[in-house]
Amino acid sequence: MDHLRFDNRFVRELPADPLDAAGVRQVHGACYSRVRPTPVAAPALLAWSREVAQMLDLGEADIADPRFAEVFGGNRMLDGMSPHAACYGGHQFGNWAGQLGDGRAINLGEIVNARGERFEVQLKGAGPTPYSRRADGRAVLRSSVREFLCSEAMHHLGVPTTRALSLVATGEGVLRDMFYDGNPRLEPGAVVCRVAPSFIRFGNFEIFAARGELSVLEKLVDFTIARDFPWLEGSPGERRSAWFAEVCERTATLMAHWMRVGFVHGVMNTDNMSILGLTIDYGPYGWVDNFDPGWTPNTTDAEGRRYRFGHQPRIAHWNLLQLANALYPLFRDQGPLQDGLERYVAAYDRDSRRMQADKLGLVALGDAELEELDVLHRLLARAEIDMTLFFRALADIDVEAPTLAPFEGAFYSATGRAAHGEALQAWLDTYAARLRQEGRPAGQRRAQMNAANPCYVLRNYLAQQAIDAAEQGDTSVIEQTLEVLRRPYEVQPGREAFAARRPDWARRKAGCSMLSCSS
Repeated sequence: MDHLRFDNRFVRELPADPLDAAGVRQVHGACYSRVRPTPVAAPALLAWSREVAQMLDLGEADIADPRFAEVFGGNRMLDGMSPHAACYGGHQFGNWAGQLGDGRAINLGEIVNARGERFEVQLKGAGPTPYSRRADGRAVLRSSVREFLCSEAMHHLGVPTTRALSLVATGEGVLRDMFYDGNPRLEPGAVVCRVAPSFIRFGNFEIFAARGELSVLEKLVDFTIARDFPWLEGSPGERRSAWFAEVCERTATLMAHWMRVGFVHGVMNTDNMSILGLTIDYGPYGWVDNFDPGWTPNTTDAEGRRYRFGHQPRIAHWNLLQLANALYPLFRDQGPLQDGLERYVAAYDRDSRRMQADKLGLVALGDAELEELDVLHRLLARAEIDMTLFFRALADIDVEAPTLAPFEGAFYSATGRAAHGEALQAWLDTYAARLRQEGRPAGQRRAQMNAANPCYVLRNYLAQQAIDAAEQGDTSVIEQTLEVLRRPYEVQPGREAFAARRPDWARRKAGCSMLSCSS
């Protein structure tokens, strides 16, 4: 690990909190506060990602080094690290929440690998910071397992995401009220090492606009463009306009991917939106089992369902509008900002149509096909059909004489099968006729569909099984799950259990359907 090269531009080029004192406080005029991780009792490596290790130029010898768990559990610093927590605000559930910041995430620094690629390395659950509010800065094992697995699962699905290098147990208990019902209990603690080219969020810009700290806002915008979007050229105004447009397009692409694979973030607050268009902050997320555009995995969102599956593209647009509002003082012209928001709409329409066409095995998705897809979605919801299983099986129909036989294992309800089977068959007949009209080779169509429709996703009950085993000291289920999720589009003989629909016992079991923000 001594060979790691740190080049910490964020702390070198942006204003720092002048106070080094411990304790929670409002931090003004600064992009970050210097803070070190709080050491833990007994850091022990539970799991790691070989792909992320390679990305950072870490070999197996580095992982086996006893210092690895100490460094990535927060007990030891390497030369060149410059630990800090970022200051940001955000809109939470549609309301301005003021200062938020890295309350339990501590950035260790920016690693530049042998290929010249830059990555921020961050510990989540590493202890309190000036932004911890009333919390302890720690994370429990269950949420850490979920973040570790999902970060890597999303990458292998082809969805833009932050990554996870390691999962380290702390050897300490963390007090959490999982159900917010007044019955907290001690849970095992853990630290996840998260990795991304940048952890800057919409909220990093919002906080300075809200406070009228426009000089800091301008520095942060220009820094972000210079470090994370260096290909943008022109005058400062031209670069800023092009930058906002690219942020909008990246966000649109991300939303199209989420909808493609059935991922529901659960907490799409503006402080959880990446400026790079990455999936960031894996909290009470979930994967759609039975297709339901109105489903949210977050118990906090159960009443309003603001962040429900089908609403995510609209929420992303609303969040971009809040970012535009924050940036307006630097533009003083709403034209470029409005253009960016319109680019989001156009990009989402383009990318969504392309991805949904791939899911259906069509050359393109015109307006007529889009209407038929809407019909299908309504039928999937009414008949209570598993999203992942249905679309994967769709590649296997006989185009000359389609039947519902390939989908029998996707129904959650015999009643739904009986009530809507005839309508589904009618849709299937229309769809098969469209495929015959295109006349493409069956092998070509199946390859297109199977590259867009995964066999394996990290269903909540699968993550919970890995958590349950880990809490009993068995990390093999984490390793097995990660190995399967490395090849989500390939049929893996002997791994059928990872591709099965959600079992009945998991429908309402804690952690297997809806989750709280408690972690």
